[in-house]
Amino acid sequence: MQQGDRGKSAYIIESGRVEIILLKSDGNKQSLGTRGAGAMIGEMALIDSAPRTATIVALEDCQLLEITQDDFSQRLDKADPILKMTTQVILTRYRDTLSRSGLVNEGKPCMLAEALELEYAQATSAVESVRIENDFKTALKNGDISLHYQPLISFDSGRIGGFEALMRWDHPELGAISPAQFIPVIEDSGFIVEASQWALKTSLVALKHIEAQTGHDDYFMSVNFSSHDFASDDFVDSVYDALSVTDVKPQNLHLEITERLLMGQPDQAKDTLEMCREAGMGISIDDFGTGYSSLSYLHYFPIDTLKIDQSFINDMMDDANVMALVKSMLQLSQSMGMRTIAEGVETLEQAHELKRLGCDIAQGYYFAKPMPEKDVVEFVRAHGAFEI
Repeated sequence: MQQGDRGKSAYIIESGRVEIILLKSDGNKQSLGTRGAGAMIGEMALIDSAPRTATIVALEDCQLLEITQDDFSQRLDKADPILKMTTQVILTRYRDTLSRSGLVNEGKPCMLAEALELEYAQATSAVESVRIENDFKTALKNGDISLHYQPLISFDSGRIGGFEALMRWDHPELGAISPAQFIPVIEDSGFIVEASQWALKTSLVALKHIEAQTGHDDYFMSVNFSSHDFASDDFVDSVYDALSVTDVKPQNLHLEITERLLMGQPDQAKDTLEMCREAGMGISIDDFGTGYSSLSYLHYFPIDTLKIDQSFINDMMDDANVMALVKSMLQLSQSMGMRTIAEGVETLEQAHELKRLGCDIAQGYYFAKPMPEKDVVEFVRAHGAFEI
């Protein structure tokens, strides 16, 4: 690796040693030290194609692992937004420090760091993510985060069987912020754990209120959890505590999880879910069919309910292939003794077909939109059984 050459790759030394040598402007050479196994060399090439700032000479036979700019970019794209921004800023400031110190003979001017930092911040949502995360924390503390509850309707009886708790954020300046915008941010930050615990307790309290005001005591509440929740050592204890404090029966709580959670940490998820199932709680797989959809986990994990994603329900009446997929999912769940919930049911035609195919529960705007607790009480009082 020669000083002044343009580089497009960095290298990790797997074995051997190298010396880093700087050719100074007066023609003299200066040793900057040696590097051995585990060290990275040529790392500045990962952010730009500027000239190499030093020469690297092998002191003994070396085995190197190449990391190209494309490799680095792909990994960085998948990283947490703040990690991405921090990594880029550190590297650009390193390059800028070399420029200021005169160690780079042909390097870019010292404005490089500021320019790249600004470009990178504008190109990613890192700054916006931090703002959303901080605003969400404040909103949760101030009571600007609320839960809406969407009724789930039994195809057999036409009656309400339970509710799914869904977070809503009414920002004082920006108005309603979509869950699709803020949920991924608080998941990435890990703040989802605190938010989930709040949602669990709040929804169980709401369930008791709904039961007390409507005279029903057999509804269930479905609450969404993320992989961060399951990674928490006290997850099961916190769920037990919420049930105890609110006096809700375990069988009236359903945990909604995603396929991604199961695939990410299967052993831990299995142990946690088995404890919850043994206590009587229901376990639902949300958005079934949109993720990994590995059939192996359906018998490996203690799952009792599959939720068919609304994207399939939306298209099934117009696309024979989608209809075939819906039928297959329903047949699969029936053969394994699992219940099925169809998400996004918006028409009577969809409801008729799903009932005919043997689906158990419907969820969607045709029956009811998500609504605040007070509206749920009125809804329950006004609706006996739907005709499907």
